[in-house]
Amino acid sequence: MTKSRVAVLISGRGSNMLALLKAARQPAYPAEIALVLSNRPQAHGLELARSAGVTTCALDHTPYGGNREQFERAMQAAIERHSINLICLAGFMRLLTPWFVQQWDGRMLNIHPALLPAFKGINTHTRALAAGVKIHGATVHFVTAEMDSGPIVAQGAVAVREEDDAETLAARVLDVEHRIYPLSLQLVASGRVRMADGRCLVDGVTAPGAALIVPELRGKMSENR
Repeated sequence: MTKSRVAVLISGRGSNMLALLKAARQPAYPAEIALVLSNRPQAHGLELARSAGVTTCALDHTPYGGNREQFERAMQAAIERHSINLICLAGFMRLLTPWFVQQWDGRMLNIHPALLPAFKGINTHTRALAAGVKIHGATVHFVTAEMDSGPIVAQGAVAVREEDDAETLAARVLDVEHRIYPLSLQLVASGRVRMADGRCLVDGVTAPGAALIVPELRGKMSENR
């Protein structure tokens, strides 16, 4: 089996990167993590990747000032040197220009800590709590020029608890992220995801029948008379 060569782009600790690395160790997994690249040379995720035997690249964005495309052209050159097929953004804290997005159209995934299209951008958990939502979660989607707006590959949800703060909610959502990102990469790398009319269609899978309903009513609901 020829595996897709994947570059994971990070800016910090790389917890989703580790989830992808763990999945990619399975012999039947259709992708291999061939490169971990960070725009922050001191990112802890680079050290973790090196410890796992993965090739890393530290490309500091600060010398490029505000010229985002120039930085991205240097990043593109580094990625091309490793014959990469797919990119996974995993906490990569840079807004990408349309130029770079176009280079990887249909081949770049991102994970977002909310159920898109709700709560695009940052501080998603705080905003979800402020909005009073009962269900929150995470989304894996293809990257497009518009932030957090590409076709959705997979989503996972958690119940919001009355006692939650942003930290406790984030911890449960992060667990979901670590599950749906390897799943999404597996589906894309195996060719089971196709896009039609701005939506992702996944071959050979079915949605679970159970509903997540919050709040849960315990016991038998009495009938209205």
